[in-house]
Amino acid sequence: MAIIWGTNYAIVKSSFREIDPQAFNALRLLLASTVLVLTSRAARRFRLDDIFLTSERVTRGELVRLAAIGLVGHGMYQYLFIGGLARTSVANGALIISLTPVVITFASAVGGKERVGALHWAGTLLSLAGIYLVVGRGAHVTETSMRGDLMLMLAVMCWAFYTIGAAPLMARHSPVGVTALSMVFGTIVYVPAVSAHLARVPWDTISAITWIKLTYSAIFALCVAYTIWYAAVRRIGSARTAVYSNLLPIIAMLTAYLWLHEPIGKIKLIGAAAVLVGVAVTRVASAQGSGVTGSAQAVRES
Repeated sequence: MAIIWGTNYAIVKSSFREIDPQAFNALRLLLASTVLVLTSRAARRFRLDDIFLTSERVTRGELVRLAAIGLVGHGMYQYLFIGGLARTSVANGALIISLTPVVITFASAVGGKERVGALHWAGTLLSLAGIYLVVGRGAHVTETSMRGDLMLMLAVMCWAFYTIGAAPLMARHSPVGVTALSMVFGTIVYVPAVSAHLARVPWDTISAITWIKLTYSAIFALCVAYTIWYAAVRRIGSARTAVYSNLLPIIAMLTAYLWLHEPIGKIKLIGAAAVLVGVAVTRVASAQGSGVTGSAQAVRES
């Protein structure tokens, strides 16, 4: 997931030279929704319910929840994320998006959804400090970027709502089922909202490489990565899953080094090490928490 999303930033940003950002995203959502729905239908035929399809009948209450997280997590989030990315620098965007684990961890703790210990907080904040060393030193606020920065901050809030809001659905339904249904709801709202952007696209000037980028981003960044995200939420919880998104700047840094030959200095290496140590610390914290929970359960059963 981190590899896909880490490389997706540059792919999406470079596509904006030929196509309007919101139009690009509308086409991306339409393609991703179609692929996920077809995948679910195929899974039904081959009885792969636990992997690809909603494994239980969706209740009316769950349908309302799916519509809500689809509107916020796909419709609003995508509009704010793409719009913000187009208006601010990569450094600003990476630093703001890196706040996602902090927001999700805080919301999970305050809402009583997950028990978050001091060690987990230490790992999360250490990763955040590392991200600042990797990309944050190049971030700066200007009058031009302020709107984009604000949109990305709101996008982080939407993603936190999406992640935490869908967690209860994971107890009964598969990651692909939840992703597919919520994305369909989001797409239904998003596409009409940006129809004016689609109407202005000069279709005959779009190159083949941009169509390839759009297809890659739809299939991998939306279908595959979203499904992995929810599979992780289902297994290890929202807070711990969110920490792995801190690996994105490192992936982006390595991508720039390998493809664009951008130099990596000592400060960036220290920052990357801090991110990795932070993720490892939260992993240890989660393992200890699981051990304590398991011991308590054993005592109750005995």
